[in-house]
Order: sequence, then C-alpha cells, then structure tokens
Amino acid sequence: MNRLEQRLTELCGCPVAQADDQTLYRALLMLVREKSRDKCQVVHGRKLYYISAEFLIGKLLSNNLINLGIYDEVRAVLQNAGKDLARLEELEAEPSLGNGGLGRLAACFLDSLATLNLPGDGVGLRYHFGLFRQKFVNDRQKETPDPWLQQESWAEKTDILFPVQMGGKEFAARLYRLPVTGYEGRTNYLNLFDLDSVDESLINEGISFDKTALAQNLTLFLYPDDSDEAGRKLRVYQQYLMVSAAAQLILCESAERGCCYHDLADYAAIQINDTHPSMVIPELIRLLGEKGIGFDEAVQIVTDTCAYTNHTILAEALEKWPRAYLEEAVPQLMPIIEKLDALAKERCDDPACAIIDEQDRVHMAHMDIHFTHSTNGVAALHTQILKSSELAHFDRLYPEKFNNKTNGITFRRWLMSCNPLLTDELCRLIGDGFKKDASQLKKLLFYKEDEAVLRRLMEIKDQNKQALSVWMHKTQGVSVDPTRLFSIQSKRLHEYKRQQLNLLGLIHQYFEIKAGHLPPVPMTCFFGAKAAPAYTIAKDIIHALRVLSNVFAADPEVSRWLQIVFVENYNVTAAEKMIPACDLSEQISLASKEASGTGNMKFMLNGALTLGTMDGANVEIAQLVGDENIYIFGQSSQQVIRRYAAGDYSAREWYEGDPNIRRAIDFLTGEQMLKTGDREVLRRLQNELIGKDWFQTLPDFNAYVLRRRQAMEDYAVSPMLWAKKCLVNIAQAGYFSSDRTIADYDRDIWHLGQ
Repeated sequence: MNRLEQRLTELCGCPVAQADDQTLYRALLMLVREKSRDKCQVVHGRKLYYISAEFLIGKLLSNNLINLGIYDEVRAVLQNAGKDLARLEELEAEPSLGNGGLGRLAACFLDSLATLNLPGDGVGLRYHFGLFRQKFVNDRQKETPDPWLQQESWAEKTDILFPVQMGGKEFAARLYRLPVTGYEGRTNYLNLFDLDSVDESLINEGISFDKTALAQNLTLFLYPDDSDEAGRKLRVYQQYLMVSAAAQLILCESAERGCCYHDLADYAAIQINDTHPSMVIPELIRLLGEKGIGFDEAVQIVTDTCAYTNHTILAEALEKWPRAYLEEAVPQLMPIIEKLDALAKERCDDPACAIIDEQDRVHMAHMDIHFTHSTNGVAALHTQILKSSELAHFDRLYPEKFNNKTNGITFRRWLMSCNPLLTDELCRLIGDGFKKDASQLKKLLFYKEDEAVLRRLMEIKDQNKQALSVWMHKTQGVSVDPTRLFSIQSKRLHEYKRQQLNLLGLIHQYFEIKAGHLPPVPMTCFFGAKAAPAYTIAKDIIHALRVLSNVFAADPEVSRWLQIVFVENYNVTAAEKMIPACDLSEQISLASKEASGTGNMKFMLNGALTLGTMDGANVEIAQLVGDENIYIFGQSSQQVIRRYAAGDYSAREWYEGDPNIRRAIDFLTGEQMLKTGDREVLRRLQNELIGKDWFQTLPDFNAYVLRRRQAMEDYAVSPMLWAKKCLVNIAQAGYFSSDRTIADYDRDIWHLGQ
C-alpha cells in the first residue's frame, strides 16, 4: 500500500475498496486541504487583495488534484480499488459564486497568482444561491434557486467576524476561507464573507424574497433583481458588506505583518474588479481616519494602495447610485464621498469627471479613476476606446494611470482538466513545458504540415464531440449527432453579444434549405446563456431560439441539416464539456462593445476556429493567427462609434430595404413559430429589431451569413486545411494564458512581494 492509499484509508476509516462514494469524496476533500496547507507560504512585502463580486470557480476536486500534482496517482489508487474518480467528481456541487466572464476571469487570476508564487487572495461574498438555476418551462426561462452549499464544503468556516454598520444597524460579517492552490505553486485563499443570520426559507416563488429583510437576505443571491427600488438598494447594502469586511480584513492582516497603517501601500495592493467594490475607497479612508490618520494622508494612502479594472464601455454597467441610497445604507461614507467629490472638482472642472453629478448620482467608476493609481482596460481595443472615447477626459487628466492588461485564462482548467486528450497529445509532440510556460505552445507550429498530426487533432476533436453528445443525452435529454459541425455561442445573454444575430442567421439558413440551397455540411448550433431576470428582451431572445429549435426539429427537410440546442443552466461544468468539442466559436458581439471576452480564448486553445467581429480580444486573436485562420466579418469599431455619434442608424430602413433581413424578422411571428411560441413575446422581439436594434444587428447580417457559410464550406471541403487552421490557433493561444496577464499586472501595478 503506497503512502497516498494509506492516507486515504485513514481518512475514510476503512480500505478504499470498501468506502462508498460519499466517504471517498469527503476523504479526497480532506486530503486536498492537508496538501494545500503544506503549500502555504509566509508573505513578505506586498500582498494582493483582489476584490470582486464574482468568482466563478467551477468544481474544484480535479483542478486541485492537478495543481497539487497528484491527479494521476489518486486516479490510479481509485482504479485499483474499483472506484471511478469521474463518478466522485459528479458528487460535487458547482459553487454558485459568479455568472459570466467577470467571475470566470477572477477565478483564473487566483489560479495564476498561486501558480506564479505571488501572494494574493480573492475577497468576495458567499452567496447561498448564486445568480439562479435556469430552467426552461414552455420554452421560456424560469429562475429558481441554485443551492450548492453542502456539508462537505471547500470553504471552511472561521471564527473571524467583522462588524459592519449599515442602515443604522450593526451586522457581523463572518469569514469563510477557500484554499486556492497553484500548479506546482503556493496556496493562497479566496475569502468569502457571509452573515450567520441569512435565512434561506425567506425565498418564496422562484427567486423572489423580502428585499427589505437585510439580516436574512443579504447574501442569498448574486445580483439581486434590481427592477425595483428595493432591489437596487439591496445591491448597495450587499456591496458595502463585501468592501467593509474586506477593508477590515486587509488592515488586520497588514497590521499582523507589521504595518503601522501610514505604510499600508507597502503591505497591501488592492485590485477593484469592476465597479461593484468601489466603496472600498471611502471605507478605507474612513477606517484609516479611525486609526488617527488625517483625511489628506488617508486619501494618498488609499490611492497608492488601490487599482481599478474597467470591464465595460456600456454606460448602464458603470454604476451610478443615487445619493439618497447611500445616505440611507451607508451614511458614514457620504461625508467622505462628498469630500472626494470636492477634491475631484478641484482637479478638473469638467462635469463629466465629477463623482457626484448634477442629478445627485454618485459615479463609482469616476471615484475609482480619481482615487486609485491605475486604471486598466482588458484588451488592446477596449483600452484604446476607453482612452480615446468613453474616458478620454480622464485620460487627459491622468495619462499616467491608464494601461492595458489583456485578459487571460488558466490553462490548468481550460486545457489540462477539460481536455486531457489534447493535453496528452501536446505533451507527446512538444513536451510538457507549456503547462508552466504557455508560450511553448508555439512549438506546435513545427507540425502544421504534418498530416498525421493534423489527423490526430481531428480524431481528438471527434472524441470530444462524442463525449459532449453522451453528456447532452445524459444531462439534457437531447440527442446530437457528433459527426456534424458544432457551432457554439455560450456566454451571458445580452443584446450587445448578439445572440439575436445568430437567431436571424439560422432563420436565413432555414429558408435557404427550403429553397433547395443546401448547406455544405450539417450543423448543430449550441447556445448556453442566462438572461438577467429583469432583462425582458434577453429572455425574449431565449424564447425565440428555443421555439426555432422546435421548428427545425419538426421539419424533416430542415432537421437533416440544422439543429439548435439550448443548454439549460449553462455553467462551468457545461463549458468544460462544450469547449473541447467546438468546431466554430461564435464571437459575434457588436464591434467596440465587448471589452475582451475570455470564451474566445478558451475555444481557440481547444482547437476551435473563431467566427467573429473585430471586437475585444478577437482583434488580438486575429493578429496572432493571421487572416487565413479566423473568420472575421462586420463593421469595424470605428464605423460603429461613428454611427452612434451621428445618431443616424435606422433599423427600419435596413428592414425595409433588404428582403433577406425582412424575411428573417417576419418569420419570428409567422405560422411556424406561433405553433409553440408566445405571440406577445415574439412580437415584442420583432418590434425591438425593427424599431430600435440598438446594437446594430442588421448592418452585419449579410456579412455574417456569408462568412458562416464560408466556414462551413472550408470545414466540409478541406478537412486537412481546417485542421491546419485549428493547429495554428492552438499554437498561438499561449499569449492568452492568465499567467502572462498576472505577470503583467504584477510588473506594472502590484509589485507583490517587494
């Protein structure tokens, strides 16, 4: 019996072969905790605190075993005992701590920090039910709670409590700590705060609850429904709970390491991930004031300590809270925010730079830019647009603060864990150095003319498509043909991401098939997306896609060539199955609107080709792989920005002037759709496309249709050429490692351990 098997036997209380799955899972969790603690290191110099409303970390067992270097050994021990690690993994509930790219990015960053041996913890909230669990009822999204907290949890309860004053009452924020172990690196932590008083029975129908019962509701859900004032206020309370507890934790840990508070910036670096944690700025100033530090010095200390990441140019996503909300929820912060606003107005008399505007709204992003030492965008195009357009007035004021940090993904989860077949083949071809140095993937280019290697890559893709087909049937009750081209658009449902363009393109293909113009290859189009509960048009798009899938399935002539699959409750687990199986990655957001995207990187790494606009990190992907290895279409960001500036876009003119567009939009309320679709919902979506189309779907329609058909032809006619394109994408994906991103942050902004 080897040492690992002996330890598992001790943790199980019986031989591994005799233990049931639940006992084995609990034993593995304890084993990982033990080995994670062994990799904790003393912090010297600065430590990072990455504050984020979301950490979409996914299931952790396999990822932790890989990072600890014991995955193969554990799997072998279990196999020898007649046990299956994959079955144990299914026992784990996926943590509901995030929604989309923001949370997944934060999770990748924590992995890379630990892998690079950099001292850095995440700080967020311990949501009991996450965003929501998505169900489809009558082809419409229904939101239900997503319970994930189990008795065997990765996040361990501590005795650490911090007092948080909100709305004239005191709450006690309890700390839960989840170890984050890097690949052959150190162990850091994800610090999650919760209230002992939260009452899960408060939930009524669906995800509704009493939004005024703060002690019972504050951490029930990520992003409480903000369609009413009570929901919007609840978000303010929730954000303050996070940042107040975070600020106290930072000051406490820094003091334990010798900080006298005047030198806080020598001990702590704080990254504000989007605007949700912005109140950490006035909260830290307030707490430093309680330590006897004057206001002006406290402002400078906080500015030197904090940095801000901007993730969007969408105005509605840059939070602006009415002064009255803050006066009610956090009255202790308002005098500080008012003084910060006065300071900002001394620096710049442009109203566009004010923290408190003429309508008495507090602009969180403005406070972040004024009172941090760094503001970064997350892709080259995004940062350029911020500096030249959306935040140009701030760039003129603080040119030294603005910088770009193109996003990245962790290859441990998005290659080694989710695609072991490809990982093994890469190791055989180029060695395993790419696991720690992703730039070594470029060695794969040596094989781009090697037909045996290209055939093997396609065999791996076929096996992953088979695996996805099996998973779809098992978990979704849907049958898919793995020999078809798999096109996937999986991301948050938002009009700027333009799932509606995909919808119209599929309707166009329907008409082409009915007219006898058959596509080059049968295709299954996968969608995975949740729409915010109050986002009506987004939910309408989901309904239209689900109804269109019924139309296709009911028509034998069309179903031979086209299938739509909308994956229910898309999450990290589903992504890990879908991404390795994808042939064509749909990244079709309106140019200038997607800050970066990280799904595009994951698909690229796993050998999918991008069909996309020149938006976000698509621009950098195109530069790396070359025009011949990506399918770019549509307006440029400059064209889009000019069109918005001119205000002359008329969706109705495009609808009336193009028969293909008109035919596709009219189909939404046609006889076939209304057989199973809701007339009111489909009519509302149709009217939105004709009367508004704010994200300019129609000008890109024809280019999209043509470019997708070109991709389908290439896939069908030239398999070896397609495989070569895939190889080039994999080989050039190394730039998008989050290890590179984190190294850039540390070099330019954080200076950790110094």
